[in-house]
Amino acid sequence: MIRPLLGRPLIEHRLREVHDRLRRAREELAIIDEQLISLEETAEDARIRSLVSETPLAERDWIEAQRHADAPGGRKRRRLRSLANWKSAETSC
Repeated sequence: MIRPLLGRPLIEHRLREVHDRLRRAREELAIIDEQLISLEETAEDARIRSLVSETPLAERDWIEAQRHADAPGGRKRRRLRSLANWKSAETSC
């Protein structure tokens, strides 16, 4: 009977840790989404300027802006995978 009592605090502690990680990951994901929206808008503006001006400099600016807009996508995918892993760990405890 003593053994289950020792396991319960450990399980509760692990659940709290996973819950805190999930909360922080969701907060980070919200920040990444905001950054992504801003960067995508900037890239779209650069694309339109590139089409209108038809200069190599404008096209280079657009390519650079698009590269910056694509970067948070990888971070977002990694964070979503972490969320999925932590959620499954939370439900398996």
